[in-house]
Amino acid sequence: MFRCGIAYPRCRWIVPLLLLFAIIFDIIAIAADSGWVEDEGAESHYASMWNQYRGRNNNWDTKSLMEYSWAQAVAALMIIGLIILIIAFLISCVSLCCTLNLALLPVIGVLLIVVVILQIIALIIYPVEFNKLIFEGNYYYTWAYGFGWGATILSIGCAILFCCLPRYEDELTGLAKTKYIYTSA
Repeated sequence: MFRCGIAYPRCRWIVPLLLLFAIIFDIIAIAADSGWVEDEGAESHYASMWNQYRGRNNNWDTKSLMEYSWAQAVAALMIIGLIILIIAFLISCVSLCCTLNLALLPVIGVLLIVVVILQIIALIIYPVEFNKLIFEGNYYYTWAYGFGWGATILSIGCAILFCCLPRYEDELTGLAKTKYIYTSA
């Protein structure tokens, strides 16, 4: 016999794990020096969140983007978002993994909504202002920039989960009877 149902007690471990992945993605996006942006064909120009590089064949001219206020704002928003995400992760581990404290779940959801707002602002400011700074050629946004969006998307999903989980207290504690979506004889 095959049964398919939702095992809510597993959410107690999966949701903090998703937050851990969001933290890892954010760290990769912030720390990546190989670039958030690179030029289309010649590969003579690329930029990370911190610096931009021009040149060829191990002869790169490095210029800091931190002299621009928009780049400072992007860095500050991403780092503040990462710090709040780490705080939300720690609270989620305490409230879901150690003991079941459902009163903290909406607080975590609100923290994650703040993270999402900060990071969306940063991830929109960067390409707009970078394109104003650089006039020539076409540029691609690379995997490091994509990791920033990946962390933001994971944070959106986790915020929704943390706001909805308090409704399922009995299911999370294992007191409710499992409702099967599908059963075969």
